[in-house]
Amino acid sequence: MPKLYIRTYGCQMNERDSEQVARMFVEGGYTVTGNERDADAVLVNTCSVRDQAEQKALGKMGSMIAAGRDRRHVVYGFMGCMAQSRGEELFKTTPGLDVVVGTQKYHKVFEYVDGILRQRLETRMDDAGHAMRGHSTSVCDIAEEEGSQNTIRDHLPKDHAATAFVSIMQGCNMRCSFCIVPDTRGRERGRPISEIVAECSQLAARGVREVTLLGQIVNLYGRNEFPKIDGKSPFVQLLEAVHEVDGIDRIRFTSPHPIGYRDDLVAAFTYLPKLCPHIHFPMQSGSDRILKAMRRPYKNAKFVEICEKMKAARPGLAITTDIIVGFPGETEEDFQATIDTVERLQFDNAFVFRYSKRRNTPAAEMDGQLPEPVKEERNQRLLETVNRIAIAKNTALVGTRQQVLCEGPSKTNAARLTGRTPHHKIVIFDGEAGRLTGQLLEIQIEETTGFTLYGTAALH
Repeated sequence: MPKLYIRTYGCQMNERDSEQVARMFVEGGYTVTGNERDADAVLVNTCSVRDQAEQKALGKMGSMIAAGRDRRHVVYGFMGCMAQSRGEELFKTTPGLDVVVGTQKYHKVFEYVDGILRQRLETRMDDAGHAMRGHSTSVCDIAEEEGSQNTIRDHLPKDHAATAFVSIMQGCNMRCSFCIVPDTRGRERGRPISEIVAECSQLAARGVREVTLLGQIVNLYGRNEFPKIDGKSPFVQLLEAVHEVDGIDRIRFTSPHPIGYRDDLVAAFTYLPKLCPHIHFPMQSGSDRILKAMRRPYKNAKFVEICEKMKAARPGLAITTDIIVGFPGETEEDFQATIDTVERLQFDNAFVFRYSKRRNTPAAEMDGQLPEPVKEERNQRLLETVNRIAIAKNTALVGTRQQVLCEGPSKTNAARLTGRTPHHKIVIFDGEAGRLTGQLLEIQIEETTGFTLYGTAALH
C-alpha cells in the first residue's frame, strides 16, 4: 500500500485543502505517513502571503528531494498559492519536482500523482532494484475551473476529532495593494448553504463539536450569488443555518473584513449563542494614510467602531487581529497610530508581520520602501505592546473556571490534554484522551505562562 506525506504551510484554508487531498489519497488506497522518508508521494501545500513562507516551502522540498535520491520512484509535488503564482517556473528552481497544482485544482492532485507513481512502478527496475525515473512526464495545472469551490467538501476522517475547518467559499475580489491572494485564489465563489450545512451535519455525526467557517473574506460570503433575506446577508443566513445543526456546539469564522461587517452580523452575536465570543479581525494598520495606501477601504475610526459594537453585542468578546509594520512610506507617526489603536482596543492577541514584497503587487513598486532594520525595530516594539496586553488578560483568568472543548493530546506534551475556551484561549490540563476528547469541560485555571493557561478539570 503506497504512502503519502503532506507538509502544509500557511493559513487554515491551506490546512483544510490538505485534508481534502489526503481524503482522496486514502480513498485511493494510500495511507498517510508523518515520515517523509517512508512516503511514495510527497506533497507540500504552499503559501504566498510572505516571502518567508515561500522560501520555507522551497527549502523543505529541496531537502526532501535530495534526501530521497535513493528512492527514485517517489513523486514530489507542490500545491497551493505558490504553485498557482509560479507555475512552470518551479520545475526550473526545484530539480526533481514532478507536479505543480494550483488552488482551483486540489481535486485533481490524486489523479496526477497516482498516475505518475504507477507509471514509475511499472517501469523496469535497475540493478539496485530501484524504479527508474524515466518515461514519466511532469504535470503543471494552474488553470481556473468553473465551480471549483464546490469540490472542497470532504475531510480526511480523524478519530475523535473535536474541531474541523469548513471552507464556505474560494477567492477574493478585494485588491489590497500588498496582497497576492486574489491572483492565487481567484475571484469570490461561494458554496450553497445547503451543502455547507450538510457537511457540518456529517462532521457532527463523527463527533465534531466545533466548526470554523473559512473564507478569504468570510463575511462577504455569497454576496454575488445569493440574495439578502429580511435584511440579512447570505453570511448571516449561513450562520443561522449552521447554528441549527444538532451536535455542533461552537461556531467560529475567519477572517472577516471591515467592508462587509454590517449590523446584521453584529446582531447575530446577540441571538446565536453557539457563535463563540471571539473574532479574528484583521486591522493591518492604525493609520488612515497607510490604510489608503494599502487599498483597505475603511478608516481607523470605522474599524474601532465595529470592534466597539461587537463588544457591546457580546460582553467579554475577545478580539485578535493581524497587523503589518513597515509598509512602504510608513512614518513614525503612522506607526504610533497603530500602537495607539492597539492600546485603545486591547486586543487579546495579534499576529504582527513585517511588510514583505510580493511580486506583481502595487506595494512592491511603491516609493518609500523601508530598510529591514526599521521594520524589525517596529515589529519588536509592537510585539512588546501586544504581548503585555495579552499576558495581562491571561493572568486575569488565573483562579477562574473556564469551559474548554478538549481537542486531545497536547502537541508539545502528549501526556497532557489541550483545548480552547470559547474565547480561543489555549488550556493545558491532565486527563485521559480517549475519554475526554470531544467533551466540553469545566477547567479551573491555576496558572499561566503568559500565553497558555494551565488548569485542572472539574469532573463530576
